[in-house]
Amino acid sequence: MMSHMEELEQEPFDVAEFIERLTWRTSNELGPDEFDPDLLHETFVQTIKDLTILQERQQRKCEKLEEALKEEQKFHGSNVDKLQEKHQTSVDWFHQLDEKINSVAGKIIHLGEQLENVNTPRSRTVEAQRLLNHMSEFLIPGRIINDIFSDKTKLFEAADIIQKLYTISQDLPTDKFGEAKKKIEGKYDEIERALIEEFANAQKMEDIEKMKHIASILSQFKGYSQCVDAYIEQSQASTYGGKDIFGGILPMCRHHYAIIKKVFASPDQVMSKFILNIYQLKINQYAQTKLEDRRDEDKYLKTLYDMYSRTMKLSNDLSEFTMESDDDLLAKLTMNIFAKHLATYIDTEARVLDGKCSTELREFYRGKKHQKKQTERFQELKRDVQALIGTRANINIAQIEDYGGETFLSEELAINLLQESKMAFKRCRLLSKKTELPSNAIRLADILLRYLMHEHVDYALELGLHAIPLAESKTHPQIYFFDCVQKSNTVVHLLEKTYSASILPCVLSTPRYIDCIEKKRIMLDQIESKLDSGLDRSINALVGWVKVYLQNEQRKSDFKPDTDIDTVASPACLHVVQQLMPAIQQIQCCIDGENLTSIMTEMGVRLHRVIFDHLQQFQFNTAGAMCAICDVNEYRKCVRELKSPLVTQLFDVLHALCNLLLVKHENLQEVCGGETLNSLDKSVVMNFIQLRSDYKTIKISNSLKGINDHRI
Repeated sequence: MMSHMEELEQEPFDVAEFIERLTWRTSNELGPDEFDPDLLHETFVQTIKDLTILQERQQRKCEKLEEALKEEQKFHGSNVDKLQEKHQTSVDWFHQLDEKINSVAGKIIHLGEQLENVNTPRSRTVEAQRLLNHMSEFLIPGRIINDIFSDKTKLFEAADIIQKLYTISQDLPTDKFGEAKKKIEGKYDEIERALIEEFANAQKMEDIEKMKHIASILSQFKGYSQCVDAYIEQSQASTYGGKDIFGGILPMCRHHYAIIKKVFASPDQVMSKFILNIYQLKINQYAQTKLEDRRDEDKYLKTLYDMYSRTMKLSNDLSEFTMESDDDLLAKLTMNIFAKHLATYIDTEARVLDGKCSTELREFYRGKKHQKKQTERFQELKRDVQALIGTRANINIAQIEDYGGETFLSEELAINLLQESKMAFKRCRLLSKKTELPSNAIRLADILLRYLMHEHVDYALELGLHAIPLAESKTHPQIYFFDCVQKSNTVVHLLEKTYSASILPCVLSTPRYIDCIEKKRIMLDQIESKLDSGLDRSINALVGWVKVYLQNEQRKSDFKPDTDIDTVASPACLHVVQQLMPAIQQIQCCIDGENLTSIMTEMGVRLHRVIFDHLQQFQFNTAGAMCAICDVNEYRKCVRELKSPLVTQLFDVLHALCNLLLVKHENLQEVCGGETLNSLDKSVVMNFIQLRSDYKTIKISNSLKGINDHRI
């Protein structure tokens, strides 16, 4: 059983492993090759009996231990009850002691009050007697001989006495005590000066405790403000940050504010006066010195902006030292410093911006060696009349000056003008009063519009319009106006960005916003009108040249040769296409977006009309019809570069119409019924069929039957 007990007490105990060991021991007793189930059964039964006996023994031990635990619990419970009784007794004694202490303390306080009531009059009597003794010294003629007023080591005691004597003397009649009052006042002033000097010396030594003590004494004197002034003057005597005073003001204020809070009873008031002295003396003098030279107004404006912005930033930084009641103190101090400069600011700004813009333009045209001309409206009429006379008389009397392709438009000049204006608007937002900001911004915007858009862009477009060749010219026109369009659009884009970033924020949510937008719109509408007019003229010049060139260079034999020739496009067509391609590429480089689509479509439609009308002036035999189809194919290749579905469709229809000149007359009705020509008016189709050299022959045949009877 002891072996079973040892096995059961092992940690951890595994039942399966215990049974395996028991089985293994029983089997080993018989030998490795023999197995006796009865013996194993008996072993298990005996083991179970042993374990049952073992359980009973352990149960009896547990019961004994529980009985012992209960006895011990009763013993300790009894001890706790006794301790609680002792604790309660101690608490009762403590309450009794506390009541006795309070009773004694009350009696002591009462006794102290009685002693104070007795001592206070006595102390006052002693103080009064002491003051009367000192007062008697001032009543005696002659100088004061008491060493308390001459010994520097007794300065604080003398200050206390003289301050009280001075207060008393104010109530004495002058006729009897006039001399004494003068002597007291003299000594009062002398001690006050000595205290201030002592305070200054303590400040130099950075003796905070002594400064605090003297400041407390001086707070009872009428010259207390002189103590504060002395502190401020001595604190601000050194340079703040070298030549630039702004850099050292904030650190200096933080350093002295920490001292002021320790020394003075009212630190906020002292700090306000400290800052006030900085603005009224230091910054004001510094600003006026910097701004006194106004000969160079551009430099003056930059200095004014720099000084004002740095002062505003300083005011914001120093707000941590001001009281809530003085929230606008720093703003008022700043305004007082710059008031006279801000009053005339916008006039100076407008004058400088006007001068800079004028100089930039003048230098630009001087660099181009160009003398600006007066662009008058009657010149437009003069040009149109010259073009009309030249067309009717077949002579060229109009003088077209193209300036060698110079557009007189400069993105660099525009950027310079806009950059100058941005700086002006930046200063305007800071230096203008809130109520005057919209008007000031519009005033500067008007200058920008006048020089950039009217004097520069509008003038260049006027020159560009006059430089566009006349329509129906015999020579191939060189169009420079497309470059004007590109550069104008770039300038307008830059102007819009400047308005969004610099101008509109100044007038937003104000009644002047509409005025600002309207002025810009009127100017841009004027520019857009001239751009539209110039593009229209340019397209007319190109298409008009095509018309004149084809009229002069297209031979009748191209479309009605006497003999069979190679099926190729006519020289006139090839030359037109060759000249149009660079013009199309130029337009694509200079114009973009919806404007490019519109212009390409308009140019293609006009070109189609010219070619359509041109082809109807000839008669075509079979070989000539092949040549016409080749010409139209070349035109189709050319207009594909226009990327206009409408124009492509128009030339596809024209190609289909030219096929009517080639097909056998028996197939005309079938071709006319095709998808391409089915939507055309019968008169258009018949007009092209009439261009066939064999039209009279097919007219009497049945080939045209049905074409004349209904709309194709």
